[in-house]
Amino acid sequence: MLLVYTHKISPRLKYVFRHICTRVLGVKVGFTNKIEEFIAHDSLKMSYTKQQLSNEFFIKSHDILFEQGLSDVDINIHDWGNSKCFFYNGEKSTIPFDIFSAAFYLLSRYEEYLPHVKDEFGRFTAKESLAYKHGFLQQPVVDIWAYKFKEALQQQFPDFKFPKKTYSIKPIIDVPSAYNYKLKGIMRSFGGATKDFFKLRFRSLYNRFGVILGLKHDPYDTFKYIINKQKQTPFKFLFFFLIGDYSTYDKGINPNKKKFISLIKHIADYSRVGLKASYFAIDNASILKKEKIRMEAIINKPLTASRQSFSRLNLPDSYRYLIELEIKEDYTMGYVNHIGFRAGSCTPFLFYDLDYEIQTPLKIHPYHLMDFALLKKKSLLDKKKVLNEIINQIKQVNGEFVPVFHNYTFVNGNRWKGFKELFNLILNSANED
Repeated sequence: MLLVYTHKISPRLKYVFRHICTRVLGVKVGFTNKIEEFIAHDSLKMSYTKQQLSNEFFIKSHDILFEQGLSDVDINIHDWGNSKCFFYNGEKSTIPFDIFSAAFYLLSRYEEYLPHVKDEFGRFTAKESLAYKHGFLQQPVVDIWAYKFKEALQQQFPDFKFPKKTYSIKPIIDVPSAYNYKLKGIMRSFGGATKDFFKLRFRSLYNRFGVILGLKHDPYDTFKYIINKQKQTPFKFLFFFLIGDYSTYDKGINPNKKKFISLIKHIADYSRVGLKASYFAIDNASILKKEKIRMEAIINKPLTASRQSFSRLNLPDSYRYLIELEIKEDYTMGYVNHIGFRAGSCTPFLFYDLDYEIQTPLKIHPYHLMDFALLKKKSLLDKKKVLNEIINQIKQVNGEFVPVFHNYTFVNGNRWKGFKELFNLILNSANED
């Protein structure tokens, strides 16, 4: 166990030390403000306070972990090896930065509580983030800092054996609409056909009637292919189905359709199934509760995971609703149009509520890439290049790679050409050194 001496054992301090030491590095951590207890400890130990006691492993503390609420935090970004960091400590500290305060700032999403410009869907955008502005969005800096901390500890405690962690993948299959043409009902099918006709989309019109008449396969129905891929890998896929009511933003399949219910049950036999919460559920706990109950009735077990439609997050309310409904995991933390690490980490972490100053039981699994972000790269070669770069970043810190693909990503259309190959690249990355 790593024992940390500090002048004040605050909720923020315990939260971030447990993430870096226990979740990232696999080492248990304890805390004390008694010098005698600290001196008597005969294993890993460090002081985290304003002034070094003697010649122990020491990191000078920033004030942020001992504050409550929000304040104007002065942040200056510095280079640190191949990465970047902030909250510089100077030479008296064993490592030159207070990585715990910096990690807390990123993990708590402190910057998302501060005034910022939202996009048309009310989302915090990558371009508003500290990581994007200073060029470290595509690095899991919290995990990189943790490994630099580990390296410094090993130099001072060479006999201590750190546990080993391995790279893993958790593919997300997002299903806003299980079918493009099937099970849409008479009115929606008629409206879609009319729109196709007036916009001269005759191929779509031909395909629509072919599917409705049972002569063609619905292009969005790629589930057999995905399940076959699931059978070939030890890592469980996680499907998120939209079962909310029809609206301007959510145009999925009617959740009362028996064939749709059968599809979800079939998928649940092979993979995990979570709820893709509808657009308006983010602002309305009663809508979210209704959708949760609906999904639990289909999968016949408690719902444990959710993901917000359009990757919308309204902190802290969005996460409080999930906690209130006893949903244990969220997969919304990421950027739709940018590859990278929104919270600076590729290790799942617990949500810290800055208003109440408590660590909550909700586990956040940040996603690092959505298929839409890869569309920005024109050639398949360029797509593979950026994909390999993000995979290598995560592998270097033995993290968890969470990519988001949609069921329609595997359609053999021009827009998504080559995406099956990219998905295979991700699945195979776990078997490579």
